[in-house]
Amino acid sequence: MYQQITLIGHLGNKPEMRYTPSGTAVVNFSLAVGRRWTGNDGQQQEKTTWFRVTAWERRAEVISQYLNKGSKVLVVGEVTEARPWTDRDGNQRASIEISAQEIKFLDSRGQDGTSVHKSTDAAQPVDTEPADIPF
Repeated sequence: MYQQITLIGHLGNKPEMRYTPSGTAVVNFSLAVGRRWTGNDGQQQEKTTWFRVTAWERRAEVISQYLNKGSKVLVVGEVTEARPWTDRDGNQRASIEISAQEIKFLDSRGQDGTSVHKSTDAAQPVDTEPADIPF
C-alpha cells in the first residue's frame, strides 16, 4: 500500500528545531492550507485546514535555517496520524500530522531579496541560487 499527500500553504509559526538523544535533527511546524470558493448562495466561502509537519535530518536543518512564520511552501509527504481534540468551545477537531518527504520553498523573495525557490528533496539535483545555500 502507498499514500502521499501534497500541500501548498503558509507556515503558521517559526519552525521548532530540536535533536533526538542520538543527535538526529527534527523540525516541526504548523501549515495553514486555505481554500476559497463561491457557495450555492453566491457568497464567497473560505476554509483553512491546519497540518502539523515534521521533517528529519538535513531537511530539518535547512527548513529551520531558511523558513519563518508566513513562508509559503509545498510539502509532499505522508499522513502519519490524525489525532482528535476538543477546542475551547467544546467542538471536536483533528490534528493531521504529516511526515515530510520533500519541501519546496515557494516564496519569490527571501529576507535579503534573493530568490528562494528551493527544494529539500535530496534525491533531486537542486540549482542553488544564490550559491551559498547549502542544498
